[in-house]
Parts: sequence; C-alpha cells; structure tokens
Amino acid sequence: MTDDLSDGPAPEPAPRPHGQDELRALAAPRRLSVDDHMFSAPGLPGTFRLQLFTAPGARPVAVATQIALAEGMGLMNGVERFAGAVWERHCPAEDQPPAWVERQLWPERSLQETRFRRVVFAGADRYRPHGPSWSAMTDEELQDLVGAPVATDRGTGYVPRAAEPEPQLVFEEFVVARLARPRPFREPVCMPTGVPWWRRWMRQVLPDRGARSCCWYHGGDWHTVNALALQVLDRARAQSVDPDDMEEFATAHATAAGATQWESEALATLFSIGDAIQPASEPGYINGQHRAQAMLEAGVRRTVVLHHVYET
Repeated sequence: MTDDLSDGPAPEPAPRPHGQDELRALAAPRRLSVDDHMFSAPGLPGTFRLQLFTAPGARPVAVATQIALAEGMGLMNGVERFAGAVWERHCPAEDQPPAWVERQLWPERSLQETRFRRVVFAGADRYRPHGPSWSAMTDEELQDLVGAPVATDRGTGYVPRAAEPEPQLVFEEFVVARLARPRPFREPVCMPTGVPWWRRWMRQVLPDRGARSCCWYHGGDWHTVNALALQVLDRARAQSVDPDDMEEFATAHATAAGATQWESEALATLFSIGDAIQPASEPGYINGQHRAQAMLEAGVRRTVVLHHVYET
C-alpha cells in the first residue's frame, strides 16, 4: 500500500470493486505482442516489465510487473505516468489507455501481498489517464481477460539499478505539527486540500479519536497508534534493534499490547523501511502525506519518522 510520491510502498486504498460484467465485456483471446523486461521512457522515474496483450477489435491489456523498492517509483505511485507512457508508445491510435493490471513483487518477509491488481481510471486526456482506483484480481480472472498465459515473474531480462551509496537509516520522534502541509492525491473526497495551520492547532487543543469508513487512513485512532510507536522506539533503542528489523519488532509489540488489526497495520507502516513517513529536505514528503494528514486532522502531537542519513 503506497500513499504518495515515493519509491516505497504505502498503505493501499480500500479496494473499490470493479464489476465482473465489465471484465467479461473486455475479455477476448489476445496474443502477447510486447514483452519488454525493462520498460522505461524519457522522464519516467522507474522501470517495470511490460507484457502487452492485443487482438484486432479488442482493447489492449497491459500487465506491469515490478520488484518493490528496487526499480525507482513504485507502480501505485506512478500509475498514471506509467500507463500514459505505454499508451503513447505502444497504443497511440487508441482513444483510451490499455486496460491496466499491475503486480508488485514484495520480499518474503514483507507484510505486503504480491498479487495482481486491476487499475481503472476515472478518465483520460490524450496519453494522460487520471483518477485511478484499484481492485484485487485473481490469476484466473486475468487469464480470462487476456485469453493467453501471463508471466508472473520479473523476467530474465531484468537489470538491477546501479548501486547507490547506502544511507544510515534513523527512526526518530517528530512533532506532527512541524510536518509540511500534506497535499494528498489519492483520496480526493476526504482529503481534498491538506490541513491549514489554524486547523492543526485547533486539533492540538481538541483532539479527535474517531474513526471513519471513508478510507484506510481514517479507519482508526492514530493517537493509540503513535503512543505504541513511541513505546516501540524507546524499547528498540534500548535493545539496539536494527532499522531493518523495526517493522517486525513493532508488529510483535502491537500483538503483545492487544492492538486491533488496523492499529497493528498502521503501526507497522511507521516502522517499514519502504513505508515510513519520510519528510523531504525541501518542504514536503518523500512518503507519508496521507497518514500525516490523518494525524494532523486527529490532533496527534508526536509520531515517528524515518530519515536517510548519508555520511559525508
């Protein structure tokens, strides 16, 4: 689950089901016309394997497969740009983008699940789809849609990105009110404009512990989650827990504390290397805008953020 412009993942939006009737209408026997193991385009901040299935009179189906945290911008965060690039390069005569299916390959220990997800766009200007929504898709549903075998792996033509200097990962306590103003882009109904400064301070005085059903980010009590997060941070420091083991350490702490499923998931995101809230050096975020906004709306005072510190 990814929530802003980051290389790493973020909590996924609640699935928005797409009807079986729509999938049946799109289904047709297609052939694999493109299998590009390292699809990229000028200006794209990431790579992925592209399998493009086509047939005369049928809408093309693009299946994008990517190794999580290893290929630049993740599929979820870059879906509009990635789908637009495939549309422009391989289906320029089509009046809409190819039907888009993505598969993010997560490490074995990750709490994220490797699976196919169908993406439906609310609309599209020329080569610029917008308004994506996601739903889980089974292997069988995908096979029925394309009418041909679909590879589930990254492919032998995968070329790892050049090694970059390894930063020191540091989790630290952070004052929520000091976070930059979020500008969420995945939940337009309940997160339209960010949180103005006056509302931040009002919520510090009158905190909100309620949960809402609008989206995952508003689905529980961030006060409880961050109280657990600060406990995890203190205990991890006392035990010299490695940053790469913090997510597992936090999950164990949540279980011992009797946390709810949502609280456990939310706590894990704060200590996931790929999912933690990361303020940018410029005012903004590498990751975490939606959770930051939910915390600001709730009046949370302190949270945990991740910094990548490079030795000079």
